[in-house]
Amino acid sequence: MNKELQNNDYLNTLVALKERILQAQYRSYSAVNSEMILAYLDVGKIISEKTKIGWGTSVIKQLSIDLQSEFVGVKGFSERNLRRMRFIYEEMQVDSIWPQAVAKLHWGHTTLIFSKLKTKSEREFYLSKTQKEAWSRSVLEEKIKADTYSLHQNFQNNFEKSLTKHEVAKYSMQFKDEYDLSFLNLPDHHSEQQLENGIVKNITKMLGQFGADFAFMGQQFRLELDDKEYFIDLLFYHRKLKSMIAIELKIDEFKPEYSQQLNWYLHLLDKTVKYSEDNTSIGILLCKSKSEITVEYALEIVNKPIGVATYTYTQLPEHIAKNLPDEEQFKRIFGEPF
Repeated sequence: MNKELQNNDYLNTLVALKERILQAQYRSYSAVNSEMILAYLDVGKIISEKTKIGWGTSVIKQLSIDLQSEFVGVKGFSERNLRRMRFIYEEMQVDSIWPQAVAKLHWGHTTLIFSKLKTKSEREFYLSKTQKEAWSRSVLEEKIKADTYSLHQNFQNNFEKSLTKHEVAKYSMQFKDEYDLSFLNLPDHHSEQQLENGIVKNITKMLGQFGADFAFMGQQFRLELDDKEYFIDLLFYHRKLKSMIAIELKIDEFKPEYSQQLNWYLHLLDKTVKYSEDNTSIGILLCKSKSEITVEYALEIVNKPIGVATYTYTQLPEHIAKNLPDEEQFKRIFGEPF
């Protein structure tokens, strides 16, 4: 390719990119972030294609200079970010669903997810969770450092036995293997009643742990059969799954009889409380500790969908605890929980 053709190719490409970015700027006033993100992906696509036919470092550097000169005050067209656009575009070729998911996030979230994570399943998990839970970039970074994905993957349950294959994948991602309840500000040695009351007192923070789709239905939720009463520690409703979520709290190690008891509660829920349009109720045992092999064996002999998670608790200093999201902050992020 001679120099003249190279120059014409470059100028034509620059004009096309300017036009695409201008379109995105106009549309972004109504579409907020989505159009600009899709424009970034288009830029990444073009740079990827041009790189394959000979564009090198100097051309991308010049492209960055020209775009920043044209769009003064608009961030995002540094040489480094242009390379990110190309990288993310190329990485996204493995799944056609990703552009729609990425368009719903800020670009900083997307670059963090694609630069820090390599597997398709991890990226899908954090893309979905970031959007649904409205994670800030700093929260997302902390979630990745804490390997939140693995906590969800390691969540022990018998869902495959009691749900369809599609439901298993959908339900499992709503729960995790361990929850940090340090925000409850309880004594180091606390009773189940103190744990339960602490959660209810801090219900909006607890909903922040569980996710935006959980709605609180009640504490010591009463079930009745044959003149006998039974009480579920905490009952939630999951708006997306359309299932009631019964949570039993245990301050000691998991015992097989706990799953049998919860299995009975779920049976009663489905028989006496569940509406016809609701899906099967789900049970979660939240224990202080567990033996994975004991949990595995115990869940084999119950027929209702049950999962077993643990909780950690460290009494936070007051100056840290008071800075956790309060009810009004929670509502601004997730909307009304009830």
